[in-house]
Amino acid sequence: MALLVLPAGFLVLLLLGAPMLLMARYSFNQFDPLYLMKEAFTAENYVRAVSDPYYQKILLTTVVIALICTLLTTLLAYGPAYWLARMDSRWKSKLTILTMFPLLVGGVVRSAGYIALLSTEGLVNSSLRGLGVISEPLQMLYTPGAVVFATVGIVLPYMILTLASVIESIPRHIEEAAANLGARPDVTFWRVLLPLSLPGVLAGATLVFILCMNAYATPKLLGGPQFQMMAPTVYEQFSRASNWPFGAALALILLVVTAVLTTVGSILISNRYKATDR
Repeated sequence: MALLVLPAGFLVLLLLGAPMLLMARYSFNQFDPLYLMKEAFTAENYVRAVSDPYYQKILLTTVVIALICTLLTTLLAYGPAYWLARMDSRWKSKLTILTMFPLLVGGVVRSAGYIALLSTEGLVNSSLRGLGVISEPLQMLYTPGAVVFATVGIVLPYMILTLASVIESIPRHIEEAAANLGARPDVTFWRVLLPLSLPGVLAGATLVFILCMNAYATPKLLGGPQFQMMAPTVYEQFSRASNWPFGAALALILLVVTAVLTTVGSILISNRYKATDR
């Protein structure tokens, strides 16, 4: 079996590990306006990234937005995922495909759709003005709320499909047994269904959190020039400022923060429900 894994492992190391190591090496170089990058081995890029209040604020904004989006996505996805998992109908496969359909559309295209939806002359404002609810258009675009709204809409299918696959593997008779023993629906959910579906919650939340932490098109197009998150900032360092060492340091910091928060969150949630089960 180990021999069968070696080709895939080698491919992952080649396509992901090697570029990451190269970027890590770049992060210790120095920026030179004339030659763009000068060979060195200094931590000044990391010191600047973690000590500058501007980049501290960007990192904090990224973490907060990612956490909010992950929480909202989990809350919004559980109901549809349960309904899809427990469905006994010939429409189930079609609804599953319909849930997957947004994933076939690129993030930029979906963000453009949200711009048409949330702009001052978009569908929401036009509908509210037509109904007489508002007299002046609401400023929904180029706000943190627009970024959260669009990001949740983009990552929601990932959470629904992940949760549905796990809930579907939970035998239905376990819930029926809890109901026969007198458990209310809310008790059955908290004490039976949620602990058993926790692997799906963790897997989906981890995937969604990583996607939100590394979101580029949505905050760039819907957040406006005053709203900054890490992924667009990293891109600007590479493309506009041509400061590859500092851009590489920001990218590594984003990677480390994402990995640490994901690992810590998974451990805390797992320990919490293990203690509850006892």
